[in-house]
This record gives sequence, C-alpha cells and structure tokens, in this order.
Amino acid sequence: MTPRLGHTVREKSRRLPRNIWTLSITSFLMDASSEMVLTVLPLFLSSVLGVKPTFIGLIEGGAESTASLLRVVSGWWSDRLGKRKWLAVLGYGISAAVRPVFLFANSWMTVALSRWVDRVGKGVRAAPRDALVADSVKREKHGIAFGFQRAADAGGTMLGIVVAMLAVWFTQGAAADLQAHTFSIIVIISIVPAALSVLALAIGARDVSLPKPDRAATKQSLGRPFFLFLVIVALFQLGNSADAFIILRARSLGANLLGILGMLVVFNLTDTLIAAPAGALSDRIPRKRLIVGGWLLYAAIYFGIAVAHAQWTMWVLYMLYGAYYGTAYGTARALVADLVPVESRGTAYGIYNTVIGVIGLPASILAGALWDRFGAPSPFYFGAGMALIAALALIAWRPLAERGKPAKELT
Repeated sequence: MTPRLGHTVREKSRRLPRNIWTLSITSFLMDASSEMVLTVLPLFLSSVLGVKPTFIGLIEGGAESTASLLRVVSGWWSDRLGKRKWLAVLGYGISAAVRPVFLFANSWMTVALSRWVDRVGKGVRAAPRDALVADSVKREKHGIAFGFQRAADAGGTMLGIVVAMLAVWFTQGAAADLQAHTFSIIVIISIVPAALSVLALAIGARDVSLPKPDRAATKQSLGRPFFLFLVIVALFQLGNSADAFIILRARSLGANLLGILGMLVVFNLTDTLIAAPAGALSDRIPRKRLIVGGWLLYAAIYFGIAVAHAQWTMWVLYMLYGAYYGTAYGTARALVADLVPVESRGTAYGIYNTVIGVIGLPASILAGALWDRFGAPSPFYFGAGMALIAALALIAWRPLAERGKPAKELT
C-alpha cells in the first residue's frame, strides 16, 4: 500500500457515516462469535462425531443453500418497505439465538439443523445489510464502505479464532484433535459477542429514506449487465467449496488444531489489512480489474493447496488466501451497488447472495465426492480451474452501460 493510498484510506474511513461504523461493529462482533464455533466445527464433526468429508460438505453446503431463498425475499421486502434496519436486526437475532443450541449437538443431524437456523439468520440479514451499506454513502465511496465493513468482518473472525485458540490451549494443550468439552467451552464464550452484535445494530443504526420501486419493472431495472455478472459469479462459486475443506487439507498434511487455528489467524489478519485499502482503490480504478486479479490469485492458491506437501506451505497459502478475500470480496459487493438503481438494491443483493448460497451446496458436495473418490488434492484442482474460467469470462464481460456512468469505467 502506497503512502498516498494509505492516507486516502485513513481520510475516507474517518469520514464514513454512523451507519457504516455501526454495521461494521455489528459484523465484527457477530463474526467473532460465529468463527469461534464455525472454525472448529469441521474438526468437531470429523474428530468427535466421526463424520466423513462427503457429509461435512453436505452440512456446510446445505446450510448455505437451504436458507438462500430468504435472501431474495428479505432483500425484496426491504425494497418494498423502503426500510433495511429491522430486517437486518431480525437476522442477527436469529443467529444469536441459535448459538446455545450447539451445546447440545451430539449428532451430525443436530449440527446440520443448528447450522441451517444460523444460515436462516444470515439469509434474512445479508441483503438488507448490504443494501443499507450502499444506501448510506455516495457511489464514489461504495468501495471504501464495503472494504471497511469487510475489514471489520475479518477482524472479528480473527478475534474469534484467537479466543478459540486460547480455549484449546487452556483446556487440551497441543492435542491434535478437538475434544468435546473444548467445543462446549467455545460455544459458551461465543454467546456474549453474538448478543452484543444485535444490541449494537438495534441501538446504533438508522434507516435511510428510499424511493419505493415500480415492482413491475424490477427485473428490467436490474438490467442485463447485472444478470450476466451473476452468471460469471456462479461459475466461480462452483469451484469455491466450503473452507472446511482447506482446514481438512491442512490437517491431512499433519497440522494439529493449534496450528490450523494459527493459519486462520494469518488469513484473517491479511484480509483485515488489505480489505479497506482495496476498497479505496476500487473507488479510483475499475472494480472489475480488482475482482479479476483476486480470482486469478484464488486459482493460484487452490493449485498450491492441491500440490502442497508440507505444513509450512499452508501458512503461506492461507496468507495469500486472505489477500484474495481482501481484494475481491467487498469489491464485488460494491460493483453490485454500481450496477443497479438504489430502489432495487435490496432485491439485487438478495439475488446475488442467493446465487452464492445455492451454488455452495453442489460445490461442497462435489468437493467432498472428489476428495473421497480421487484424494485430497482433487477438489482444489477443480476449484483452480473454475476460478480461471470465471476470470476469463469476467475479462470478456462488457456491460453496455452503468447507471449514470460510461461502460468503459467497468473495463
């Protein structure tokens, strides 16, 4: 990051409105809570409950996909109401309420149900929250707003993992596999930030007044460029299986539980440091270029995971994986806001998040099946290939027009 860009990030961050700070704090707290549990959940499933990778893929992918339609409904409903905040509060509340249920997870079916309810909460909140982020700033600040919120996500995730590491260290030391009582302690700790996240959003956020859309023209108003972008995102997501498989890959190379958690800290630290500068940069150059660069980096990372033979390579790859997330994740959401009118943003984010969630199920099931049939490297070869195809498709993508902007700004 250049000194000039660093100065720009600091200046833009200080000028962000109250809603962006509140939504970022909310994301920080909920991600801290979620990742304490979800980071070690694949290890709980495999080590404590003896679940095979195929079923882990089914649980992880199914949790995203079965609740995905709620994202469209909640996004569309927030457009119809002209309000975003309380739908987001409801979604965060559902996720916070289900957290204690993990204490009673003694079978893969109980885990699957708990994960599904948790994702229902995310399905309810995701589109209204993203739309509220976009509504709260002008177009020229979409990048820094989404980048700042992404940095808060990653920072919360990192805190959650550090707390999980400390819980593991004080309860079971350097043992290779997660133990049931350690998992229970982590779940109990996670309840506190989950509750605080709901309170922060309910008290701190404010709705932005919005025009009500012409519902008969919603599909037309979203436009062909948006739907073509969704097709390209779907191609990428087909190779983007649950991150649980990266955790299992690290363990297959001999990493113990503390080592895996340490890798995840490196990943989220990199994501946190890069997300806001990348968002600010996307306000100055075409966002498409950053997304293509992120997807090409993803392809290289997944190829590296496939051929990895030593634990130390996973530390490097996890750091690079954080760079991919920091570069592309928030930038893609900022681009969605650029492509659609303000009165249809909730619907657009609902559709966008639904595509990602629905594709997550076949992607994770396929990854688990490839792992079981052809070995641990195979799902990562597949993911690298799909990322390359999607990056080439995005390079060729030429929207005819952007809302109020010439098409060349996207190319």
